[in-house]
Amino acid sequence: MLLGVDVGGTFTDAVLAAGGRLVAAKSPTTPDDQSQGVMAAVSAALARAGSQSADIEAFSHGMTVATNALLEGRAARTVLVATEGFTDVVELGRQARADLYRLCAVRPAPLVPPQRRVAAPERCGPCGVLRALEDPAALAEQVAAHEPEAVAVVLLHAYAHPEHEQAIGEALARALPDVHVSLSHDVVGTFREYERAATTEVDAALSPLLRRYLRRLLERAADAGLPEPRIMQSSGGLATAARAARHAAFTVLSGPAGGAAAAALVARSSGREDLVCFDMGGTSCDVCVIEDGAVRESAGREVGGRPLALAMVDIHTVGAGGGSVASRDPGGALRVGPRSAGASPGPACYGRGGEEPTVTDANLLLGRLGSDAPLAGGVALDRAAAQRAIRLLAEGLGLDPLACAEGIVRVANAEMVRALRVMTVEQGIDPRRFALLAFGGAGPLHAAAIADELGMTTILCPRASGVLSALGLAAADRRATEQRTVLLTGAALSDDALAGARDELARAARATLRGADAARVELAYDVRYRGQAHELTVRDLQDATVDATRAAFEELHDERYGYRDAEMPIEVVTIRATARIPGPELDLGAGAAQGAERGRRSVVFAGAEHDAEVLRGEPAPGDEIVGPSICELPEATLAVPPGWRGTVDHAGTIVLEARAER
Repeated sequence: MLLGVDVGGTFTDAVLAAGGRLVAAKSPTTPDDQSQGVMAAVSAALARAGSQSADIEAFSHGMTVATNALLEGRAARTVLVATEGFTDVVELGRQARADLYRLCAVRPAPLVPPQRRVAAPERCGPCGVLRALEDPAALAEQVAAHEPEAVAVVLLHAYAHPEHEQAIGEALARALPDVHVSLSHDVVGTFREYERAATTEVDAALSPLLRRYLRRLLERAADAGLPEPRIMQSSGGLATAARAARHAAFTVLSGPAGGAAAAALVARSSGREDLVCFDMGGTSCDVCVIEDGAVRESAGREVGGRPLALAMVDIHTVGAGGGSVASRDPGGALRVGPRSAGASPGPACYGRGGEEPTVTDANLLLGRLGSDAPLAGGVALDRAAAQRAIRLLAEGLGLDPLACAEGIVRVANAEMVRALRVMTVEQGIDPRRFALLAFGGAGPLHAAAIADELGMTTILCPRASGVLSALGLAAADRRATEQRTVLLTGAALSDDALAGARDELARAARATLRGADAARVELAYDVRYRGQAHELTVRDLQDATVDATRAAFEELHDERYGYRDAEMPIEVVTIRATARIPGPELDLGAGAAQGAERGRRSVVFAGAEHDAEVLRGEPAPGDEIVGPSICELPEATLAVPPGWRGTVDHAGTIVLEARAER
C-alpha cells in the first residue's frame, strides 16, 4: 500500500493506493502545526480503506511549510557571511525591474538585515585564490556574537573554488554545533552571485523551520506506525526527510510539484502528451505545462519575488482559489484575492465564523455547488451565509447579488487565465493545440470558462481530480539533482572535459539516493554563444560530444530565436545531472465506478438560469455528459456549461469537448 499526503492552504489530502484500489480522504489543514492535519487525513483514509498503518509500505509527502514561510517573510534568525565588500549583494539585486514603469514598486526585503551581515576577509577569482582566508575561527566567533539560528555562507566564485567556504563551514561547526549552516557551493553550485546568494540565504533562513516541522511529523508518523515520510522536492522528485531538512530551499514548490507529477501520470494514461494543467485549491492556483508527456522543468525561477537558482518543475502560482476573498477596492472595482479565507475560518458558507465573500460562496450562490450534500472532508455548505456575505459586497458595488457572484467568478477566472498565458503564450506555446487538465478541489468548476478564454476545445477531469496532487506524490520518482557551473569554451571545451564533468556530477547525484545502482541519470547542459548573457538548456544528451552538444544547441536556438551562427564559438556554462529511480506505476482506473446518481437543479451560466442535470458520484466509463450539467465527484465538482459535452474514458477521466456550433 502506497500513501501520498499533500498539504494545501485549506485542505490536507491523503490517497492510499493498493491492490487495484484508490482510497482518498480530506481533512482541514492545521496552519499552526500542519502535521496534525496530515495525521487526521491519514487516519480518515485508513478508516475508509479498512486498513492499518502497518499495511503502508511507502509514505510520500508534499507540504507548504517552506512556501508559506517564504511568502510571509517568516524566517529563522540568520547571519550572512559574504566576501568583504559584497555583503549587500542580495539587497542590491539586479537592475532589471519586473514592471518597467512602476518606479516605486517594492521588492521583498532581504531575509538577513544589514546588522547581521558579516564580511569575510578573503577573495577568489574565476581562476583561483586572490586573497587567502587567514583565520576562519575568528570569523566564526564574530558570527557567534549575533546568536544565530542559521548561517548562510556565500563567497565570490565558490562554485569553482569552494575551499574557503568549506573552511568557514568547519569553523562554524566547531563554534556553533547546533546552528544550521548553508554553504552556497553545496546548495546551488552555479555562478551569478546575486541568485546564488539569494538562494543560499533562503535555504539557511527556512531550514530550521522546516527541520522543526519534519521532526514533529516524523514523531507522529512513528507513533502511528507509519513509515518515515519521503519529501517532495521542487524538482518533482522525492528525497529523504533528512535531506529535505538540510536544504529547505529544495522544497519551496513541494506541494505544486506533486500536482505536476500527477499530471504526467494522467498524460500517460489518457494518451494525450500535450496538456496545460491548472490546479486550483482553496488558496492558490498552480499552472504547469506537459509537453510530449513530460513536465517542463526550469533551472530556476522567482518565488515570492525571491530568485531560487535551483532545478525545479516549471510552475507558476497565483493567489486565486476557492477561498480567495472578494472585495471592493478604493476605486470601486471588484477584486478577488490574493488574500484567502484559508482553512480557518474559511469561506462564509463553511459556517466556521467566516463573514467575507469568497469564490466558493459565489459558486454556491450560482448553483454550481450544492448545499444538499457536504463537500469532501465533511464540510456542509450554508447557502444563507453565502448570500449574506455576497449581498453586503453587492450593495457596496451597486450590483444584484447574483450578478456580483458571477463577477467574483469572472475576476478569479481572469487571474487564472493570466497565469496560463504566462506559461503558454508568453513562452511561445499556442494553448489551442493543448488539452486543459483541471484538478484540485475547485479547478474543474472553472475549467470550461478558462478554456473558452484561451480558445481550447478539450478538457480532462480525472476521477481523482480533487486529490490528484496526493496521488502524484504516491507515484512520484525518487530523484536527486547536482549542478555545477563549468564555463567551458574554446580550447577548454573538449570531449574529455565534458565527460569528466558530467561523470563527476552523475556520481554525486547517485550517491544521494539509496539503491544508486538502479538510478538512471539524465543530463542537461546550459549552453550559449560566447558573449551572450543567458543560456538555453539542452536535454537528453547522455554521452554527448562537443559536436553533438553544439548541434542540439543550434537547433534549439534556431527554434527559439529564428537563427543560428555556425561561426560563433559556443560555451557550456552549467551541467546538471539528475539521478532518478522511477516510482510505482498506478492504475488510474483501478476500482472503476459503477455510475453516478442523477438529479437536477437550477444553475446560473452566463447570466441565465438553466435546469441542469446533476451527477453525484463517479460516472462509469462510457457514460455521456452533456451541458448544462454538474458532476459532483467525491473530492471535486465539475461544471459543464451549455456548449460542452463529453464521455468518461477507461480510467474514469471525464473528457469534455466543445461542440462545433459553440
